[in-house]
Amino acid sequence: MVISWGSIVWYWRRSRICRPFNSNTGLNPAGFFLALVFLTVSGCIQQGPKDIANLSVIENEGLCSVAVPESLGAYIQSLSCSQLGEQTPEITLERIQEQVWHFRLEFILEDQVFQDDWQINLVPAFKPHFHWSPHLTPTEQTVIDQHCFRSPALIAASQSQSLVLIPDLDILKMDPPVRWYMDLDAENNTLCLGMSESEVQRGLFFARKPGAAYPSGLVEIGFYVFLSSGVSDLENPWRKPLAFLWDRWGRDLFEAGQPLGPELSPYIDHTYNWAFQSWGKSVWQEFEWQGKTVGAPVFIVNVTQSPNYPGEINEREFRSIWNQAWFSSLRSASGLYRYARRTKDQALLQKALLTKELALSAPGNQGFFDTVIATEMERVDIKGEKLNRSKGWKTAFWGNSDRNPVNRPPGKPRIRDVSIAPYHVLDMSWTALLMLRWYEELEIDSRLLAFAESYAESLLPLQDAAGYFPAWLDKTTLQPLGILDRSPESSMSVTFLLKLGEVTGNSAYKDAALSALNAVIRDIIPVGRWEDFETYWSSSSYGSDHLIGKKIARNNMYKQCNFSIFWTAEALYEAFCSTQEREYLVLGQRVLDELLMTQASWQPPYMYVNVLGGFGVMNADGEWLDSRQSLFAELIIRYGIELEQEEYIQRGLAALRSSFVMMYCPENPKTGLQWEKKYPFFGPEDYGFTMENYGHGGVTSREGEGMGVFTIYDWGNGAASEAYNRLLDHYGEEFLHRQK
Repeated sequence: MVISWGSIVWYWRRSRICRPFNSNTGLNPAGFFLALVFLTVSGCIQQGPKDIANLSVIENEGLCSVAVPESLGAYIQSLSCSQLGEQTPEITLERIQEQVWHFRLEFILEDQVFQDDWQINLVPAFKPHFHWSPHLTPTEQTVIDQHCFRSPALIAASQSQSLVLIPDLDILKMDPPVRWYMDLDAENNTLCLGMSESEVQRGLFFARKPGAAYPSGLVEIGFYVFLSSGVSDLENPWRKPLAFLWDRWGRDLFEAGQPLGPELSPYIDHTYNWAFQSWGKSVWQEFEWQGKTVGAPVFIVNVTQSPNYPGEINEREFRSIWNQAWFSSLRSASGLYRYARRTKDQALLQKALLTKELALSAPGNQGFFDTVIATEMERVDIKGEKLNRSKGWKTAFWGNSDRNPVNRPPGKPRIRDVSIAPYHVLDMSWTALLMLRWYEELEIDSRLLAFAESYAESLLPLQDAAGYFPAWLDKTTLQPLGILDRSPESSMSVTFLLKLGEVTGNSAYKDAALSALNAVIRDIIPVGRWEDFETYWSSSSYGSDHLIGKKIARNNMYKQCNFSIFWTAEALYEAFCSTQEREYLVLGQRVLDELLMTQASWQPPYMYVNVLGGFGVMNADGEWLDSRQSLFAELIIRYGIELEQEEYIQRGLAALRSSFVMMYCPENPKTGLQWEKKYPFFGPEDYGFTMENYGHGGVTSREGEGMGVFTIYDWGNGAASEAYNRLLDHYGEEFLHRQK
């Protein structure tokens, strides 16, 4: 057996316990001995020499040119970096797998160094046609701050070669003194890893800012490079990086009980107690509509509606109930139905049924239907303070989601008026799909099937010659608006029509679905054009006036939202189930892997709640732990079972568990500490309160920054509970409790 002396020196230099007593001088014998012992017990004694080399560095006026080994020359044209102060880095290269290389750069600083920016730039030796990064950097001033490092990677690929760069998260886990960033300059064929302080800019981009300070002693940074010419890696450039990230950082955390332990039933109990008891006066809405009693939890509540809040209630938005792609009261009600059926709670079962009645009460026009019911609002003066209050359900009216180009025209403030909103095909297809799932799995209510069929008969004539279904319809003319008429939003209609074809046996639905799916396969998937309503008409409106259908030139990427990636991965899986054509499954795995690049594969030290398994949203936004993860969880698991890949099953279960991390309750002491720093008045009556995401604004802190102010039952605790109850019915408790 041969000890890798390079590895011993590496561990000695990087280990906090093994560093020299004087950081600028020589050997610490005790530290060296500890490094040797650690290597022995941790399996770092090698069965032969390892590929470790020190790379030559040539300094010229503060810039360092790194000698790239000949073996990497077919992939890497050049590698260059800055000095840090006046120090040139020592660079170590190690081959850790076939065509996977690790670069480590170390500086030994005698004194503190103030330097606003440091970076290393890699130029591929080929001309890529495909690029991917986790965040957009439209200008030279913008960077991909470490806040966006969920599954961090930069990818460049040509028809015959691919290169992936992944930051060394082991070093980043040690919480370096200066923030890390990445950058992708596709126009100049450059991949960058750097260190700089940063600030959030308008549109939720990040930019370097001055003020970086490096203490004396060891400063290090590193990254992995994946090189390949294999067909499978070119067709799916995300698979190997994802496996690497999970195997190296995610798996051990998951098996040790992160982001939460497997017992989730207390969170479900907190959710329903919060919604229908402790916060019930604000959350549960029950009223008469056209002579029928209906009800559902309200769309949104905020901290001023807490029983413990010392001031007056100030409703955040208009009081409403939604059946939209995000906020679906029907989806949450199906979870409540499952829970009530299991626990034999007739009161909760009745509430679930009232929500179903509300969905069936939506007014329609030739099969199309509204998806939002709201009340009129008013401003009231209480003790000199203007407060937002509802006029009550006697003023109720129907409409549709205001997240659309009509309610948010380019360059103008958002118009929050659901009454003027167009029909959204996505929302209608999602609601009709949920009706079919209720009909199949919960109760055979013929009205649900009839409602879905009526909508489908109106949907089919909308399909255009290319196979797409439009995004929005004018409520008067029922004609498409001409915006996102050919987008991956069609994938939701694919899943709906496949299910309707299965339930009814009508092949016309299946034929239309596969035609639409083939359009998405042809036009959307190869170039990553993941544009949907959320991409441009949500909290991140950047590009709605000039980017639709266009790439950001500097990144060679579209502005992307992972919602439409999910709908497409789901549609491909359902097409595979319907046709048994494995090509759909293979392509579905590729799309799923693109989705999983937005999932947290590790636990950063600068995230002050557990984030493993949670999802972000898009490449121009800041969320961690977004509530969509509860919706994504089962699809990830289904792929894992079909493909017999444990990684996917663990990722799916981690997604489910992460859906409860943001809940304020005794089971989440780490999160609870953040909530109480933000809102000291929180108490037991608030157990169950769950913000829809974390760090939305691009900033987090130990003092509670990034915690938010509201709960959306249908995109938070109610949605997460639905996912748990559904998966419990589908897979059983033993499956949901698995760790390995």
